Parts: sequence; structure tokens; C-alpha cells
Amino acid sequence: MTVEHAPAEIPKATSSDWFQRAVVYQIYPRSFADSNGDGIGDLRGIISKLDYLKRLGVDVVWLSPLYTSPQDDNGYDISDYRNVDPLFGTLEQLRDLTDGLHARGMKLVMDLVVNHTSDEHPWFVESRSSKDNPKRDWYWWRPPREAAAAGAGPTPGTGSEPNNWGSAFSGPAWEFDQATGEYYLHIFSKKQPDLNWENPEVRAAVYEMMNWWLDRGVDGFRMDVINFISKDTSLPDGPRGDGKLYGDGTPFYIDGPRMHEFLQEMHREVFAGRTGELLTVGEMPGVTVEEAVLYTDPARAEVDMVFQFEHVALDQEEGDKWRPKKLLLTELKQTLGRWQDGLAERGWNSLYWGNHDQARAVSRFGDDGTYRELSAKMLAGILHLHRGTPYVYQGEELGMTNMTFGAISDYRDIEVLNHHREATTHLGHTDAEVLAALAPLNRDNARTPVQWDASRHAGFTTGAPWIAVNPNANHINAAAQVDDPDSVFSFYRKVIALRHAEPVVSHGDFTMLLPDDPHVYAFTRSLPDTTFLVLGNFSGQDQKVTLDDADVAVGDVPAVWDSAELVLGNYPADAAVPLLHLRPWELKVLRAGAGRPAR
Repeated sequence: MTVEHAPAEIPKATSSDWFQRAVVYQIYPRSFADSNGDGIGDLRGIISKLDYLKRLGVDVVWLSPLYTSPQDDNGYDISDYRNVDPLFGTLEQLRDLTDGLHARGMKLVMDLVVNHTSDEHPWFVESRSSKDNPKRDWYWWRPPREAAAAGAGPTPGTGSEPNNWGSAFSGPAWEFDQATGEYYLHIFSKKQPDLNWENPEVRAAVYEMMNWWLDRGVDGFRMDVINFISKDTSLPDGPRGDGKLYGDGTPFYIDGPRMHEFLQEMHREVFAGRTGELLTVGEMPGVTVEEAVLYTDPARAEVDMVFQFEHVALDQEEGDKWRPKKLLLTELKQTLGRWQDGLAERGWNSLYWGNHDQARAVSRFGDDGTYRELSAKMLAGILHLHRGTPYVYQGEELGMTNMTFGAISDYRDIEVLNHHREATTHLGHTDAEVLAALAPLNRDNARTPVQWDASRHAGFTTGAPWIAVNPNANHINAAAQVDDPDSVFSFYRKVIALRHAEPVVSHGDFTMLLPDDPHVYAFTRSLPDTTFLVLGNFSGQDQKVTLDDADVAVGDVPAVWDSAELVLGNYPADAAVPLLHLRPWELKVLRAGAGRPAR
């Protein structure tokens, strides 16, 4: 395939705002491209696709963890922060990848997982060896409850565990260690013990490791659940809802009392004084808009942007992903609009539909049947034209869809397997009921291999893939799209190029329109000399858009949008279709300039 170069007239971002104009591409290495036929994606596989990423036009590549790991949670359980797991390759190959990205004008961001380690990390091996080991206090150890020790029953969450918190992966958040007679805290898997950030030695060790990676040429970090690192040291019981086995500990470990102190210290010890354009992204489940402003205010020197999760909880009953419900567009607009408004003056946000922890975007927010291509394109335009830095999750640029898993044995994700076991064993649900609840939002939907071509295993591997390839790879794949000007891939290229070329996309004001319309997503992006009107139809029926000219004026001049310039659309141009009429899943981006009506 021919690699096309960006037009010379596209302005380059300055060092202070480069990430505001950038687009990030997330790679989940296990499922991206396998070079050696073992069925698991690897570094050489990624290196072989660098020209593909360059052609797409992205600026940053974020790698999910490929450090040494027992792979209990697919690499988010790290046993050696300074090495590459042999599953994926070597440190030398990672250096080759870094150099290859830099040579093509792209940056590399690594996943930083420092809320917890693997239980096989040397730090934890020492910590659990005895109560008086120097690293004992590197993790959260607590004795059994007095009541339980005195003979109370072993009821989960109310027995001998130090408190009643539940793990994010089902079960209690505490694991008993027979050797020392105490429990250790694990918000996630029992093989992922939480680090004790109250201990300054822990923080110093983490900062030393981060500096080591930056010295090797890495351009920044996406920080996994970073707002969990500060915990209420009293570790109180959490509220327990009806029908729940465990208490909710999140009020005591999300955005904890020393979070801002820790992040500011991290900035001083790791990033301050370094030259070059580095990126720091805080993944922050449960973060509020108000906290996000503080985290991302440049004057406070904490992180460049946050990953927040409000919009990906809107299709769940009470935030329970195993109780899916219909997504209402009005609620989506309310949530995303509130984040746009909240970070308008200070701070910065990440924009995404999906990632390795979420279902496929087109299956969740679009129509993965009749209108798959149109809705995938519409979703791209709507997302990337918000204020914030957009993220493309591997395969999203091809319109990849959710997978159909027939049995629990088809799944690989620890979150799914643990929930299935708990729901069928302790909560009385049938296998069929649990599988039906798992289908829409499980994480394995996004972890099936990238579909490169229509060959066996979609060109991902010559061996047996670690998880099954989606059968629709025979018609949804990169080979069929990269040279097709009307493909989803080509549309992503256009959207990314528009962001790079038009300052209004990265720096313009944002105004949500039609907040109560159940089908049309509409907003403007404005600078003094130009305004974009962005329209998206989130339905399979035609929609007529009615706007109040006062709401979409350019400067002091009302814009005549029904005769504006069509900058971008996902349908072929048709003069017979009014600009303010949207066909099923149609996207239209219209432009007007200041001091004159729209053309």
C-alpha cells in the first residue's frame, strides 16, 4: 500500500498544545498482530504495521501492558516493570518499535500500572514473607476482624476480612495469607495486590521506574486507575446495596485524600525539567468534573488529561454492566455536554467510544447491522469533533463489531469468568441468564484479534489465536478498506486530517444544541473567524433538523446553515438533499465564517 504524507500546509502544533491537536491510537498487543505464529500478538507484529498507522494519520500510539507478567489479567498484573514479557518480545524489539514510531513522526505512550502489582512481583514476594520484612508496609496488610476471630461466621464481606469491600472482579477485596495470618487488599484480582502509596519508599521506587522508561525514549504514560492510589487509611466498611454480597469501597479509594499531593510529587520527580513533548493521561474511574478540572489544570502540574467513564455507564442499570439497558441519546448528550462545559476554561479531557475494557463502539452506540459503515463513520465524526483528545481503539477504524460467544468456555477475560462463577454459584442465576447478560458489554468483545484480511484467522496469526477471531472478518478487514476511498478506514483518515488542519476543532468553543432531541446530536465549535456545525443522526430514520439562528450565530451574524459549506459527510454529496435533513446514521459537518452568512 502507498503511504500518503500529510499536506505541507497543515500547521504543526506548538509544544504547549500539541496533545490538544493529536489523535491517540490504542494497541492491545495480545490481539493486534502476531509475527511468530504462537497465536498471541507481539512487538514484531506491531512493527510490521507502523506504515498502516502512519497512513491512518495518528500522532501517538498507546500500548497496553507488555511487561513481564503471569497474565492473570492479561498483563495488568505486572511482575517486572523493567522488562518485556517473552510472549511479546524483548526490550530490544521495544526499542525498535520506539525508533520506528519516532521516525514516522509518532510518539509512544506506555501503560503505567502502579495501583497494584502482580503477587509474583519481587516486592510482594518479600512483603508476604514475614510481618517484619522491610517491604511488609509496601502493601495493605491487615489482621482478621476481631469479631471473626472470636467465632463469627465466614459470611463473605462480614466475616474475617478486614472490611466488607468487594473486588472489581467479583468476590471480596481481601485475600488471606496463611503464612503470616493476615489479609492483603486487592481491588482487582487476588493476584493483583494493591501497593501502599502512603509509604514514601513505594513512591520513590515507582518514580525511579518511570524515569527509567522515559530515559529509554518513551514519550509518556497512560496511568491505569491512577485515582485509586490514595486510600482512606482507616479502610472503613462500604455501603452494601440490596442483593449485594459485598460493600462498595469506592468512596474510600477513589480520589482519595492525598491524590493531588501524590500526582504533584510524581510530576516533580519524573516530568519536571524534561525537554520534549511528553503525555500524561490519568485513567480515573468515578472521577467528577470538578476533580478533573483540578487534575488537569496546567498550573497545578498533575496530568495532561483524564479518562472518565460516565458516558460508558449510561447503558447500565445503576452502573452494573451485567444489567444492560437501552442508551438514551438525551442522556449521552447531557453527560458529554457537561464534561465539555466543565473543562471549557481549564483542564482537558480524553474522548473515546471504546477501548480494551469496553464493548465495540459500533455495536454499542451505532448499528452493527444494516448501517454498520454509516454509523461507524458518524460516530467517528461526532467524537473527534468534540473538545478533547480523541482515542481510536484498534479495529475501531475498520468498524469492527462485538463478538458472539456461544459458551462460557469461549471467554478469556477474568472479569467475565469470575462473574459467571459467582452469579451461577452464589446468586442463583442460570447459565443461559448469565450468558445473555454478559453478551453486550463484556471486555472480550474488544479483545478479539484485529481483522487484517479475509484469510484464515483474519491475517492475525498463522497459528491458533488465543481468542477466536470474529467470523465477519471475511468482509470486515483492513485489506478491503485501506485503498477504498469510501471505507470506514478512509473516513477516519479524513476526520483525523480535519482535526490536524482546522484549529477550530482543537481550540474552538463548544456549544451543545438540541439537548432534548432523542435522535439528533448537534453542536457547534467556534473561533472568532469560523464556526463548525456538527450534526449526527443516531437513528435508522430520516430526521429534519430545526435550529434557532440565535444559537448558531457566527460572531454577531446569524448563520444561514441551510446553504452552508459541507466540510465532511458520510453520504455521497447530493444537492437534492437539504443540508439540514439527515438520512439514517448521517453525519454532516458544516462551516460558516465570521462576518458573513454561511455559503
